[in-house]
Amino acid sequence: MTPKLRWLLPAALSLFSIALPAKADTLTSWHFDPRGNQLNLTTDSGVQPEVKLIANPTRLVIDLPGIVLEYPESPQSYNSAIQQIRVGQFDSGTTRLVIQLTPGYKLDPQKVRVIRESATRWSFQLPNPEQIAGNESFIPTAITRIEQAAGQVTPTVSPGNQRNYSTDLVMSTGSEMTAIKPQIESAIEQYRSLSAGMFFLDLDTGNYLDIKGDRVFPAASTIKLPILIAFYQDVDAGKVSLDETLVMKSDLVASGSGTMQDEPDGTRFSIRETVDKMITISDNTATNMIIERLGGIAKLNERFRSWGLTDTRIRNWLGDFQGTNTTSSVDMVKLLAMLSRDKLVSESSREQALELLRHTTTRTLLPSGLGPGAVIADKTGDIGFVVGDAGIIDMPNGKRYLAAIFVKRPYNDPIVRDFVRRISRIVYNYLDQPAAKVPDNLR
Repeated sequence: MTPKLRWLLPAALSLFSIALPAKADTLTSWHFDPRGNQLNLTTDSGVQPEVKLIANPTRLVIDLPGIVLEYPESPQSYNSAIQQIRVGQFDSGTTRLVIQLTPGYKLDPQKVRVIRESATRWSFQLPNPEQIAGNESFIPTAITRIEQAAGQVTPTVSPGNQRNYSTDLVMSTGSEMTAIKPQIESAIEQYRSLSAGMFFLDLDTGNYLDIKGDRVFPAASTIKLPILIAFYQDVDAGKVSLDETLVMKSDLVASGSGTMQDEPDGTRFSIRETVDKMITISDNTATNMIIERLGGIAKLNERFRSWGLTDTRIRNWLGDFQGTNTTSSVDMVKLLAMLSRDKLVSESSREQALELLRHTTTRTLLPSGLGPGAVIADKTGDIGFVVGDAGIIDMPNGKRYLAAIFVKRPYNDPIVRDFVRRISRIVYNYLDQPAAKVPDNLR
């Protein structure tokens, strides 16, 4: 456990997870980098991929036992050597990914690398495709050698294994919010078309609610939250000045949310306005400009890992409509808790960041379930098939708690708003009980 996480709370922390009998574990996201010939994927729970190379035409087949595909996927085309990648349901309990080469190309099976980043995150590194000579062929070849990503310990993998939160969230006096478990279960049961992960943490008591909090989801625009914290960290370090001006370049312009995309190339924006738009109106172009100013994607990912965020990763510039950038509810709560405790930025930078988060324009998710007088600093995300929201809530009774929720849904189904509102209200009402109030001299 890193020293920065010791504040978050005991020693032994038991976990609970609500199992939905009608839902199986799913393929959360996948992404292929054609420049590096690498496929990355994440799943709900631990999986052991089965990989083989097949000829005529050359195909790398990756089976994920125990994993189902929630939504149909269209084949994706890439370059002259890699004809397409297909994702589908091979049988009732197996998702299959097929990387198919263009006829006339082959892969050296000895150079195909299967890399385990964690029980739920895998990478498949392909060598450069080679042209087949004459009538050359090969028999189907199983790829059985698995590499461990740097810093990983080989575990025993079994579907349904949960992360041991005792190394992630150490609680001195905290316990599960078991009193509201039946209400949460009832809500989940009534919205069976949705698939959620959530984590709530009472900062005063350490009490928590964890329902698949470690499930990895496409981050959508919630990825802008850790980017915001990295920005103010660099302000504190003197690496970024709030008086700077940024120039909008064509390769950073992004569609989707925001207004900066409508301005001509070369338009100059103050860095204050850029980071403001990134958060308050979730401007994708502004986000790309901030990512570039902070040193690019790789450097930000290194920063996130140094904070102990294991599920938060940028893989593509915004807008990431395929959902390749990822995070989890527990990562978002971990980040917000460090922010609340001044673990990452100065008090001045924390307040500037919170002020931006209090003025986000989308208020249909967590904010809609709060009571009168509550104040939330949050960042939402929405890419059609996934929505998310993470924030810090200050209640009129003086209590502060953290919330993060991600939900997969049928594309653009508005029912997700009712679901998140209901979950948010259940937690809020529970913490608003007189017994949950904290005396002024103990805050």
